[in-house]
Amino acid sequence: MQTFHTLEGIGEINTGLHLALGVFDGVHIGHQAVIKSVVEAAEREGGIAGVLTFDPHPIRLLAPHVAPQRILASLNHKKELLDQLGVKVLVVIPFTEAFSKIEALEFLNALSRVCVDLRTLAMGKDWKFGHQRGGDLSLLENFGKQCDVQVRAADAVILDGERVSSTRIRQAIRDGNMPAVTAMLGREYSVLGTVIEGRKLGRELGFPTANLRVYNEQLPMDGVWAVDVTLANGAVYRGAGNLGLKPTLENEGERRILEIHLLDFEGDLYGSDIVVHFAKHLRDEKKFDSLEELKKQIKKDVELCRRVKSPRIS
Repeated sequence: MQTFHTLEGIGEINTGLHLALGVFDGVHIGHQAVIKSVVEAAEREGGIAGVLTFDPHPIRLLAPHVAPQRILASLNHKKELLDQLGVKVLVVIPFTEAFSKIEALEFLNALSRVCVDLRTLAMGKDWKFGHQRGGDLSLLENFGKQCDVQVRAADAVILDGERVSSTRIRQAIRDGNMPAVTAMLGREYSVLGTVIEGRKLGRELGFPTANLRVYNEQLPMDGVWAVDVTLANGAVYRGAGNLGLKPTLENEGERRILEIHLLDFEGDLYGSDIVVHFAKHLRDEKKFDSLEELKKQIKKDVELCRRVKSPRIS
């Protein structure tokens, strides 16, 4: 996937460009409807499908008092999700105070100037953009008519009588309602992180773990999870994941830790990025009276994890 961090970078694309506009936090099924429209347009009419998004999330600058503390997908994770949908070009505009003052039509005109062959623009019907949210579908449609650009607008996706949104998904994750999360994302919830060094106690217990630094992504409820882990090389392993404060150990502080024991894996993962898919919550976090009791429970957890069915592991 080609990635650009300025509008001017798009000028390097010398084929037809079909571009979806939006923040797309989590790339849920509502976002997928917008993105699918440009992917299908590229397949049907030639050219390539792209996404133009913003980083950080605009609400963090415009209304930090109501901005969510956690996002559903870091930028690197979003790249992977978009790639799986068939997106070939990603444009990430740094959302600064100066950029926030650009009028919607000025932004569209700038986009039109730099694109060699802009054929399609797509967005959610209710999405607003530009200074003081002055840009809407009507403005985009008028722009499309003047510049001979097809405009595609996706309706909001309704599930169980409510609109699918990133806010709703974050709440479902916090509530531990993972079936609802899966339905709204169109996949099991996952986070991307980098494996860092830990205390290596798991290795001493016979269950070496990969400690994960997660990039501000929303984490589900604490406890032990059956997880699937996708490595950087694309290999997938079942894992037993523990999320929480590790209450059996002393002096761990108050920082939540996600650590994964990969079943049937040998190798060094330090410094690599992995994707953790949360398949099933097995039990709450618990404090044990001794490390020996903890070791016995981990063995039981691992056996339970092996029995959890997964679409990624046969």
